[in-house]
Order: sequence, then C-alpha cells, then structure tokens
Amino acid sequence: MAAPQTVMVQPTPRVRGRVRPPGDKSISHRYALFSAIADGTSTIDGYSTGADCASTIACLRALGASIDEIGRDATGLRLRVTGRGLRGLVPPATVLDAGNSGTTMRLLSGVLAAHPFTTDVTGDDSLRRRPMRRIIVPLERMGARIQSQDGRPPLVITGTAAPQPIDFRTEVPSAQVKSAVLLAGLHADGVTRVTEALQTRDHTERGLAAFGVTVTRDGLTAAIQGGQRPHGAALEVPGDISSAAFWMVAAAALPDSEIAIDGVGLNPTRTGILDVLRRMGAEVSVEAGSPTPAEPIGAVIVRHASLTPTDITPAEVPGVIDELPVLAALATHGGELRVTGAEELRVKESDRISALAEGLRLMGGDIDEQQDGFHVRGRRRLRGGEVNARNDHRLAMAFAIAALGASGPTTIHDAGAAAVSYPEFFSVLESLRA
Repeated sequence: MAAPQTVMVQPTPRVRGRVRPPGDKSISHRYALFSAIADGTSTIDGYSTGADCASTIACLRALGASIDEIGRDATGLRLRVTGRGLRGLVPPATVLDAGNSGTTMRLLSGVLAAHPFTTDVTGDDSLRRRPMRRIIVPLERMGARIQSQDGRPPLVITGTAAPQPIDFRTEVPSAQVKSAVLLAGLHADGVTRVTEALQTRDHTERGLAAFGVTVTRDGLTAAIQGGQRPHGAALEVPGDISSAAFWMVAAAALPDSEIAIDGVGLNPTRTGILDVLRRMGAEVSVEAGSPTPAEPIGAVIVRHASLTPTDITPAEVPGVIDELPVLAALATHGGELRVTGAEELRVKESDRISALAEGLRLMGGDIDEQQDGFHVRGRRRLRGGEVNARNDHRLAMAFAIAALGASGPTTIHDAGAAAVSYPEFFSVLESLRA
C-alpha cells in the first residue's frame, strides 16, 4: 500500500528484523524494455511494484507490446511479455507518459530513436524539469530528430529506420545515457561505442546478455554490434540494493540494532554502499546466494557499531548516487560525512542537495550545502520537526531514517513519493521497531 502524503515518524531505540526489499527498479525497467523488443515470450519474476516501473509497462503497452501480470508475491510482480522483435514497436495512439521516471524516458528514447515514426513523451512536473540534452545530442547524431523544451521534456521523437553507429563519450557519468545510446546502437548497421569517464552500473550490459545480445567491454568503453536480435528469456529481478540501503542505514544508526536483508542484488557496480557503511563504522556481512542468469544475489546483514567520520570522493559517487541522501541521514546519528563531486544530485527528482540540507536543518541537523555535495556533522541529536520531501521518494525515506534517532517526532510532507520505488516502505519500517 502506498504511503499517505503526510506521515509522522516517531523515534525508536533500535530496529531489528529480516526483510526482503522490492524488486530492483533499475533492472525491472530494463527487463521489461528488453522483453518488448525481443523475439518470443519472456517471463519476469520480482518486477518492481513501484510507480516508476509501472510507467515503463504503460509506455510499452502503448507501443504494442503485450504485457500481462500473471502473479504477485512478496518479491514483486510476475509478468509475461510477448515481444515485438527488433524494430517491431508500433506508433502509439496517445502521448506516452513516463510519470516521474527519468529511466523510462531516457531508455525508451534510445529505442524510439530507431523506429521510423514520431512519438510524444512527457512526464510529471518533476520529470519535465530534468535534463534530457544528454540523450538528445547522441541520438540526433545517430539520425533521430528530437524536439524539447530547452533540453527538457516533453520530447517529440522522430526516429529513423537506419540509425548510424557512433563513438560517444559521455559528459557526465550516467548509466541511463549509456543505455539509451547502446539501445539505439542495437538497431544500427555497425558498432556503437560508449566511453564513460567513470564506470556506471552495468545492468544494461548484463541484461542484454540474458537476452542473447553481446555487449563487449574494454575498460570504460562498452560496444554493441547492431542487428543482434534479442530473444525471449526467463528472468528474476533481485531485490533493490538502493531500497535495502534504508534498512542497512537504520541498523547501522541505532544501538543494539541488526537487520538482515534477503534476496538483494549484489552487482559490483552497485555495492559501493557496503564499502561506505563499513568505513562509517557499521558491521556488514554478506552471504552469497545462487546467482540469477544476469545478476548476483545474496543476503546482507548489518549491525550497529560506533560511527566514524568518512569522505565520499567524486570517483565513488556514481556507485552510490542513489544512496547519498540516506548516508547523510546516517551521519546525523553521531557520525560525519563529507560528499564532493555529486552535482548530479541537483537534477534528480528534486534538487537533492538543497532539499536534503533544508530538511535536515529543520530537524535540528548540522549540514553545510556545497555546489557539488554536502558536509553533515552529527554532533548533536536531531530534535525532529516538520519537513517536506519535495515529491522525491529517496528524500522521503531518508528523512524517515534520520527521524528514528531524533528526540521527538518528525512530520514528513510528500511522504507518498516513496511509492515511486518502495510502496511498502513505511509499513516495513513499523515492523522493524524493536
């Protein structure tokens, strides 16, 4: 059940328990999209129940893919997708609505750039403020025409039947940009290469391999030979480590706390959170499980220990970009955290640097805001208060974790944004109070 728009979070002395996080949001998007352009039928187990991933399903259905929900359990949805094949999507009858999902808009744009029809793609107020020039530039080089509002949505994408392969170097580390270019390149005649300044998550490369598509890597360059035809696959989505991070931090923050997280994805490009937690003083252990066809999976157990000051450098930021707000929340529990090189946070669902700093200060926190990051000092206990998550799911949940250690209750407005990635967040939080 989605959270109400306003939630009051009471402090708690400790948290204990065992949880299974929702299906990984990044992987869910990709498996649905790859299934839609594959030959044959695919099944996806553990598909995320979040609103962002529902937006991807709605857009793909509008483009002609047959997607049926054939089950649901604690891990997420079970989907059956009948693909349209490479270049097989059809013009939609209406404007596509990506909702709050930047991943939906950017990855889908890569596919639409290689289909010879015009598609309008929009989103909510937050998404319409997010930068899209970073995908517009390479996709237009490949032959598409994309109209925008000064580089922001809505987009009008006129694709080409014969996209040109390119060698592209990303300006900012972004798995979404890399993925959009590779997906357009899958439809091209030749080899498309994307070179990153810093490695980002590799779910696209791994996921395409599960569909029989080869993406080669040479250092920071990923390359795809166009014309490969994805084929239907049976896939399991691991638990989302970015959602699990909230429970890891809760356990690390509060004395006598321990939380075990089962079935969580352990992709090496996403486990930077575990290294940072260890540096901040938490006890973290990992139990490997049986890997899925594309992704490693296992259990993570986190226990409280005394917190220590930590810096997160620019080179580390791409690996923990989604976890930075909750790591800031951890520092308010008696630690200290300095983050630099994270200016990308300013163009997420909100300006996460400003909104995070504002919220933690309203709760009594000590935080300095910088252009490319922040510095949190947990020298005094939070008092609680009234904060606004600015319709940003990660801020809503980060403020809730910070609130657990306050001296009084915290009221979080726009808390319902948690449903974008973790509709059950607040009910799970209550179950972990000990």
